[in-house]
Formats: sequence, structure tokens, C-alpha cells
Amino acid sequence: MDAAIARTPADYETFKIAPQDSNRMALIADPIRDKVPFTAIVEIFDVGGKTPPNTHSEAFEMFYVLSGTGIAYCNGVPRAVKPGDSVIVRPGHEHVVENTGTDRLYCLTVMIPNEGFAELIRNGLPMPLDKVDLAVLERS
Repeated sequence: MDAAIARTPADYETFKIAPQDSNRMALIADPIRDKVPFTAIVEIFDVGGKTPPNTHSEAFEMFYVLSGTGIAYCNGVPRAVKPGDSVIVRPGHEHVVENTGTDRLYCLTVMIPNEGFAELIRNGLPMPLDKVDLAVLERS
């Protein structure tokens, strides 16, 4: 096993969990491929897109905004987010992230432990990054 894992945005495997979803997930690191104890992705929200309400029984989830604006809800409480902001959700709390801006919202999202997140993503539909995504990720 290599001591370090290095990738560029062009190397990220990207998926949409379900056809009706409005966000895509570009895998940076995951326990399946990389044998690490966490999942790290860039989550890409189209304008108006959002995650479904969800809760994790054991995992902590962190969202760090790379580009765009939105609202992060935890237990129904809204918090406006912009580049440089972060939100950490503790296990057992319902949360939603929504793009309320005029451009795509990009978040670095990390979940530890994985709690099946990588498997859920990998069972989705492959959706490659486009030129707009690559331009944002290559400057972040």
C-alpha cells in the first residue's frame, strides 16, 4: 500500500445517487478504493438543488463550502453558508444542505466513520465532472 494517495480533479470518480437527485458526489477518498476509515467527497449542488433530509446514527459529517452559497439546516435550524464556512453535524441530527445561490454550490464533505456512505455513492449513476466543475475544483 502506498504511503500517500494523490489525485487531481480529473481523476475523481463522480456519481449521482439517484436519477432524480440534484447533486453529484466526486469521490476524493473512500474506504472501498483507498482503505481509509472515512469518506471525503466534493458535493456539487445544481442551482436549487439540495440533499434529502438525512441522519447518521454514528457518523459525524462536515461540510466546508468551496464555492457558491446556500443554507445548511440542522434539526430545522437554518444557517446561511458561503465560501470558507463550515458546518459539522453530530450523529443523530437531521440535516439538509441547499443551494440558494445563482451558481453551483461546491462543498468538501467528510464523513467519519463511513457508515455506508461510500457504498451508497458507488451504487449510484456515474456522472463525470464537466468543464465548469473542473474549473472550480482546479482553483479551490
